[in-house]
Amino acid sequence: MALYRDPLLGDARLVTSSQTAHRAGGLTLALGALGVVFGDIGTSPLYALQTVFSIDDGVVAPTRDNVHGVISLVFWSITVVVSVKYVAFVLRADNDGEGGIMALAALARRTVRTGGRRAAVVMVLGVVGASLFYGDSVITPAISVMSAIEGLSVPEPSLRRFEVPLGAVVITVLFLVQRAGTARVGRLFGPVMALWFAVLALLGLGGIVADPEILTALSPHWAVLFVVEQPLVGFVAMGAVVLAITGAEALYADMGHFGRPPIRRAWFFVVFPCLTLNYLGQGSLVLRDPTSVANPFYLLAPAWAVWPLVVLATAATVIASQAVISGAFSVSRQAERLGYLPRLTVRHTSPDESGQIYVPAINWILYGGVLLLLLVFQWSERLATAYGLAVTGTFLLTTTLFLVHADAAWHWSRRRLLTLGILVGGLELVFFAANVTKVLTGGWLPVLIAVVVATTMLTWRRGSAVVTLKRRHREGPIQEFSRWLARERPTRVPGTAVFVHPSRATTPIALRENTRLNHVIHEHVVIVSTVSENVPHVSPDDSIVWQVVGAPGDHVIHIAVHYGFHDDQDVPQALARARDTGVPVDPDGATYFLSRITVELTGETSLPRWRKRLFIALAHNAASPIDYFRLPEDRTVSMGAFVKL
Repeated sequence: MALYRDPLLGDARLVTSSQTAHRAGGLTLALGALGVVFGDIGTSPLYALQTVFSIDDGVVAPTRDNVHGVISLVFWSITVVVSVKYVAFVLRADNDGEGGIMALAALARRTVRTGGRRAAVVMVLGVVGASLFYGDSVITPAISVMSAIEGLSVPEPSLRRFEVPLGAVVITVLFLVQRAGTARVGRLFGPVMALWFAVLALLGLGGIVADPEILTALSPHWAVLFVVEQPLVGFVAMGAVVLAITGAEALYADMGHFGRPPIRRAWFFVVFPCLTLNYLGQGSLVLRDPTSVANPFYLLAPAWAVWPLVVLATAATVIASQAVISGAFSVSRQAERLGYLPRLTVRHTSPDESGQIYVPAINWILYGGVLLLLLVFQWSERLATAYGLAVTGTFLLTTTLFLVHADAAWHWSRRRLLTLGILVGGLELVFFAANVTKVLTGGWLPVLIAVVVATTMLTWRRGSAVVTLKRRHREGPIQEFSRWLARERPTRVPGTAVFVHPSRATTPIALRENTRLNHVIHEHVVIVSTVSENVPHVSPDDSIVWQVVGAPGDHVIHIAVHYGFHDDQDVPQALARARDTGVPVDPDGATYFLSRITVELTGETSLPRWRKRLFIALAHNAASPIDYFRLPEDRTVSMGAFVKL
């Protein structure tokens, strides 16, 4: 149902109702989640324990107490951060079915009860967290793929020289198949990951049977003793233990692709048990043979199985990369719709799941970053030093935003907030501090990526605000244009002209210039504004608000089409829906007009010059508004104007 607003009633706010983005989850979605959501954390056994015992030239010696302590730390870190924080709590903070730190920031901003300053801080935290997630998205494919391919040199050291070229080929194929979409990729990867987790469990069980004593490492007292008796060694170890929980943020970011129930089922029934068994098996192997710390994962397998395991591990790590790539697509689209990135070309890859998308620009930017990273760092042990800082920083920011939301929306008690904050946030703070020490040895990389991304997002946000203010001043109020029409009486020509324009308060530049230069105006004029709401989806029944603007004889109406940040902004489709509900508009024969704004660089001090150049570059590379709004090319006219920045 379209809503009519009389001009005399003023600017009453539309209250939208959300629509669910997901169909009922089942075995198929759970299997797809195995292939997309859990690839990253599912391949951590390849390098996590190896990194712990090799960090700082073996400062964590493979003694009995140390092995029990490390395995206990790994198990309880997974339990607290992934099972408790993300799966039990954070997945509940879905923004109309969507996850990810930008969706969480938007949700928290909507629920905070204080003024605009707190809401602004919440969004800045979301931007920083998203920026760190991009750092994770660049490092994960490189370290995951290389950690698997490096298994080639376990049985045959001479093959080491082929590992980097082969890794580059695998990564290239991975990014090439992204256009196929998450649904197809999930169907392809799901069975592979099911086999992978089964192999993890079998390898782990073999190690446990050989030395069942390792089962005692599940007791938290081993972790406590390890940290208390050797605080410095324990602190250093924590910097690598965090590698066992990388991928937890991608788990949340990918919620929009599959939904909460399939993710929870896959985690508790498959992923968590298999990971636990494999880490216990690796610990058992290290207890029996301390030299196996060189590569405990591959050495856990019998000699005949190493080559097949390398092939399976390579496939699994390609899938691991899928988790952060699809998460980056979701986060990018959310950032764009919330005003922190320019228009992006987004392609839906599933007719059923609206969250399954492909963003070409993000895909190829990530590909370039991953390939460069691979060629510079080359080996997984070097990449490991750069990995943890981005992950732990994102963890902390997600915890902070979740607690803000739990306080504002769910009215959690102070005791409950403190309990979760101390338990989870305290552990994550230790992880973060342990990884800060790696800044000079590779940790600078995710920080640099985060700084670049955050600067880009905040520059676009600020530049857009400045340009919008200047554009509105140039456009002038719609009432002034109405008076000009009454005075000049331009010729009316048959047909409908649709002007895509940000608001109803001002006159579209294309409308003003077309009327002034050609001295004609269409018989029916429709000004269409697309409004991005702070929710992922807006129900079609609640999305249309229209009203007459100007004088009744002007035949000018304004239609506001409300979209969520995961909805396609298809203007002709929205107008057809409006027509079917009684709005006087004919989209089929209409001519569409776009106001092209060209930004000129000036000496004004609204922004530093380098940020102005960055904003202009982003504007030039934004997606075409014709494609973005799904306008018919043969019936769309662009008219430009200059705005000084």
